[in-house]
Amino acid sequence: QVQLVESGGGLVQPGGSLRLSCAASGGFSLDSYAIGWFRQAPGKEREGVSCISSSDAFIRYADSVKGRFTISRDNPKNTVYLQMNSLKPEDTAVYYCAAYYGQSSPGLKLYEYDYWGQGTQVTVSS
Repeated sequence: QVQLVESGGGLVQPGGSLRLSCAASGGFSLDSYAIGWFRQAPGKEREGVSCISSSDAFIRYADSVKGRFTISRDNPKNTVYLQMNSLKPEDTAVYYCAAYYGQSSPGLKLYEYDYWGQGTQVTVSS
């Protein structure tokens, strides 16, 4: 059973930074999976933030976070990260990581992903 666990959320002031982690458990290696980060703000639909292919050759960001967020993976630690800088109040949401097995170039659509974590809350407020 593929299990994903997010961590690293919290309360941060505007302009601050957070690094979210997506760790895998269940005996599988994330390096065979494309990983996506999504977020859902209160009253809004879940939206794609960033994704990375299993080979790391393909990375995509939503326009709203380009230049501020960076996705990366650490295969020995079986973890994918989302570094978030210059945070804005509109970044406030529950952040989820998701995964699917394969080498295809990932996108930011929810239906592409088969496995989901439980989410971590990010609140940007002064």
